[in-house]
This record gives sequence, C-alpha cells and structure tokens, in this order.
Amino acid sequence: MSHSLSADAMSTLPPLAAQAERLIELGAHELAGLPADTLRAFAVEEGSERSDTLLAIHRELAPASALTPLLCRADKTGFVVEDMPDVDHFAPTVSDVPDAPLYLVGGLDRGDAMANWSPEEALSAITEEGRSPLLLTEGVHWVLQHPDVLERNHCFMTIGSRLRKANGSYDSRTPALWISNGTGRDGRERRNAPKVGWCWWRNRHTWLGIASTSGRSAVSR
Repeated sequence: MSHSLSADAMSTLPPLAAQAERLIELGAHELAGLPADTLRAFAVEEGSERSDTLLAIHRELAPASALTPLLCRADKTGFVVEDMPDVDHFAPTVSDVPDAPLYLVGGLDRGDAMANWSPEEALSAITEEGRSPLLLTEGVHWVLQHPDVLERNHCFMTIGSRLRKANGSYDSRTPALWISNGTGRDGRERRNAPKVGWCWWRNRHTWLGIASTSGRSAVSR
C-alpha cells in the first residue's frame, strides 16, 4: 500500500555529529578530499545535537556522480541513468549556496504538495514562499542521511540544479531522485535501487514532488 511520510518525519534528521560520522563511514569525506576531523569539527561548531538541518559537502568537492553510488536501498546501490553522463554539469541556479567546503541546508521539504506540478510551474511558487529549490547533490545527501525520504510514488525533483547550454539557455532536463523499476536500460538487477535521473522542465508527474529548502548557511551560530 502506498503511503507518505509526514512532514515531521521528513524533516527529522540525525544529529549533525551523527551525520558527519555517516559521511565518514561512507567515505564521502575522502571523495571530497577532506579530513574526517574537518567534518567532525564542523558538526561541533554548528551544534552536534542539532537535528533540524542537513550537513552537505559542496558539489564541487563531492559531485553527484561520486555521491550517488553511496546510496543504498534494498541492498541495491544508487546509480545515475545512462543518458545523463553530464550530471555533474548541472549547476546551481540559486545564489545562496555558501562558498565553503561544508554547509547546512535547513527546512527541507520533499514538495509532495507540488506533485503533478511541472518544474516551471513550481519554481515561482517556491520563490514566492521565500524558499529555494533543492540542488541535486543536496537531495542525494538527504537520502544518504534519511533513506526513507525516498518512497515509491513519493520521490522528488531537485530543480535548483540545471544545465546551461552554450547559447546561454537551459537544457530542458531537470534532475530528480526516484526508485528504479528495473526496466529499460536500468536493467532488472537494479530494480528497487535509488536512482538519479531526469524529467522535462515543463512535464508533470503525479509521483514526483519538487523539493526545496528554507535556506543554506555555513556560518556558525
């Protein structure tokens, strides 16, 4: 039976100290070229016991292609779809991403209320609410820390990451995270695996929300 996590269940995260240890356990700090103690110290500085915010490594240090294989669901490893070899070129369209190796992402919302909205329709609504669309790498970090946030029939797009073409316009593909059905080029062996794929900018999908954040910060409180 299909169900959906409550807003409280979605927004609850492990304490920052535990998030740091999770990333270290997965080897994400090594992918990013950061000492483990750097993640631990950041968590302490920002409040080790905080569970209302996500610890993220900057996309330039830990791109989506490197982070996605760290995902795991039903003993299946995460993967990027074959027709998205340029996944790491999908860059932020927002201006509030801190220029820092590590930063915090607060007020996460999977965007279930925007299921069956196109990214184009959702962007203005998210902005009008004073929120910011989630980046692809932030979405991957979220699922790394809270795997249950990726549910069948309740997955999400990360429209804060887009690919700019040589002529200055945006590519129509929009990144998203969902669960593979093991069909087509995914391969049957990948059924139930977490997946980074894409949807069209003007298309709607009843099973994809449009994720957002209340804000990002790298400044200690």
